[in-house]
This record gives sequence, C-alpha cells and structure tokens, in this order.
Amino acid sequence: MTEALIEQWRQRADSALDRWLPAAETLPQSLHQAMRYAVFNGGKRIRPVLTYAAGRALGVESDQLDAPATAVELIHAYSLVHDDLPAMDDDDLRRGQPTVHKAFDEATAILCGDALQSLAFYVLARHLDPHIPAEQRLQMLDDLALASGSRGMAGGQAIDLGAVGRELNVAELENMHVHKTGALIRASVKLGALCRPGIDKPTLKQLDHYAKCIGLAFQIQDDVLDVEGDTETLGKTHGADLARNKPTYPALLGLDGAKELAAELVDDALGSLATWNDQAEALRWIARYIVQRKH
Repeated sequence: MTEALIEQWRQRADSALDRWLPAAETLPQSLHQAMRYAVFNGGKRIRPVLTYAAGRALGVESDQLDAPATAVELIHAYSLVHDDLPAMDDDDLRRGQPTVHKAFDEATAILCGDALQSLAFYVLARHLDPHIPAEQRLQMLDDLALASGSRGMAGGQAIDLGAVGRELNVAELENMHVHKTGALIRASVKLGALCRPGIDKPTLKQLDHYAKCIGLAFQIQDDVLDVEGDTETLGKTHGADLARNKPTYPALLGLDGAKELAAELVDDALGSLATWNDQAEALRWIARYIVQRKH
C-alpha cells in the first residue's frame, strides 16, 4: 500500500512539473527543451515525495502540496545541471542519459539551471494554496531560499569543490553534506509541514530531526553505491568520486563502517516518529528505502 502511494506521488509530481514547466515549443525553444530534458530524465522524485509524505502525516491534502513539491524538485534539478558542468564535477552521464551540457551545450546548461531555480520560486509565489496562512507561505519561500543558497546547498557544493584532494575528518565531511545534500531534503519535509495551518514548533522540530538524519543517510548511501554499484545501475559514472579523489564516508570509515552509520541514522530518524500514527508510515518507508536503494 505504501509503495503504491509513493508511486502515486511520483506521478503527481511529474504532472505538476509538466503543468508548470513551459512547453518545449515556447521561445526560446532550446532553453525550454533543456529544462524539460533536465527534469524529465528518470529522477526518483525523493524530495517531492518527502513533501507529500510530510503533509500526509499532518492531514494535508495532496493538492495543497503540489506547489512546494514542484519547487523543491526544480531546485534539485537545477543543482544537478550545474553540478555536472565541466567547471564542477564534469560528468557525462546523469540517470543513464547524457548530461544537459552534453545533450545541448555548456551555455544552455548554465541558463537551464538558472531558469529552473527561478521557476521554483515563481511556483511557490504564485501557486500555493490560499488557505495556507500568509505567514507560513512566506516562511516556505524563506526556507527554500536559505536551503538553496550559500548557507545551504550552494555552500555545501563550494565546500565539496574545495575538499577535492584534501583529507577531511568525519565532522568536516558531515558538515559538507548537511549543507550540500541535507539542506534541500530538510526543506522538502519542512515545506510539506508548513502546508498545515497552525503547525507548531515542536512538530516542526521532530520532522526536522527526521529529515536531518535521512539527509545524511542518503549521502552515505550515495558514497557506498559509488563503490559497490555499476555505471548501468547507477545511471552515472561508477567510481567517479574515487577518480576525483573526493572525500567520502567509505574512504574515512570503511565500507562496513559507512553502512553501519547510515543504518544508525535511519534508526534515529524512525525514533523521531515513534509516537506518530500510521499517517506517517510513508515517511518511515522513505527512511528505510534510502539505505536499501541501488541507484
């Protein structure tokens, strides 16, 4: 039942993205084609699913969650387009397909990322359910901007680039990924929760702890898959982190140590939902899925 619900949310997110992305025929065509290519290339939709799952746990209807779910996925898509650029990670493959700068060109990829980021905030500003209190709608914009910028995802990417070839300790590596990967995952959960009118701070704190734990577990599993996976299954170049001499959890803790830490984080995330009812089952499922996935 839960897996079927997750799949429904993935399809719902795709429909919302299709609705708010400009059509491929809209001028300038090359840019809008690139935007759609970047978004509709087989993503797992973890972040919008988290938005829907957090909202469901609090009794929010799915149609109230479409805009924030779309916004977080647009930010994620933009970050991947820019992350793959030659000046960043210089990747040729993303989800088994040529990266945007390979399928189009470098300049189009840069503009594509810029436009996806702008569209995320347009969707939040124009399409949030009017029944959500204005203060909470403003808080969503604030949280997504903070999670995306220099004190969130972009800052984490800067730390990542500066760490290539250096030895980081576990605390430094965690700090990098709390920003690079974790910030947007935490925002995905929080935006879903903020769709509940009158949401209280203790509930937000519980959900944020859950999101912080699964965000770090997600990155650890990515590091594990970079070692254990293969290019065809991963949809991106296997061993890319090792080839670039990037600091990873398996490199610091060993493969078994990294897996153990990810499992502990998932247990901690599940513990934060111990008193929640079955409406939070999707959040529990996602936490387990994060360390069981193969791509």
